[in-house]
Amino acid sequence: MRETYVSLPVSENDARTLKVGDIVFVSGIVHTMRDMGHRRVVEMIQRGEKLPFNLKDGAIWHCGPIVKEINDKWQIVSAGPTSSSRFTDLGARLVRELHVRLTIGKGTMGPPTINALRDVGGAYLVATGGCAALYAKQVINVETVHWLELGMPEATWVLKVDQLGPLVVGIDSKGTALSQMVLNEARTRIDDIYKEENIDPTRTYVWWPKKIAGSKELMESVKGS
Repeated sequence: MRETYVSLPVSENDARTLKVGDIVFVSGIVHTMRDMGHRRVVEMIQRGEKLPFNLKDGAIWHCGPIVKEINDKWQIVSAGPTSSSRFTDLGARLVRELHVRLTIGKGTMGPPTINALRDVGGAYLVATGGCAALYAKQVINVETVHWLELGMPEATWVLKVDQLGPLVVGIDSKGTALSQMVLNEARTRIDDIYKEENIDPTRTYVWWPKKIAGSKELMESVKGS
């Protein structure tokens, strides 16, 4: 595990140096985008229309911030990540067609995005849920906002951030996904535990009255059933 500081825009070569498990801090311009923003961007691409912002070599943040206006200036109050899995298909299109290098969100993303990041050269960075107040402090300026008619959380906010993080590389350009690594390790450990406890994972056990796995009472009830 290593700690890396990334400045946007980021080149394909630099994006490919990020590895699963790396701790990353991002500085520069990021664009927030949720469901309606993703759909609007894809629809504009399909119609051949020019976007009002440039995402090439940039970063998209799956975030619906809470923003207030003070003296004609926007200020971020809260900026937490939203779950990214639902953007898997649309997000993959943005990576492939617009060369988005970094995608920031919560949870993980599926095979279409994993494959796109591998082919184009990019990474998915995992932000921590519940840290919206911390991330808000790392936004040093609201540059502008697009599509405010979609509502505050669904609009695309253009934010200048300073060392946004810590973020963890959840998917890298080799197609390695941290979530899958954890699941594979968990399955291996579960299989080992089943063997140690003499439990058949293909069998359904009655757990009432409740008995502790591996206990004499449980094993006797299993043998007698």
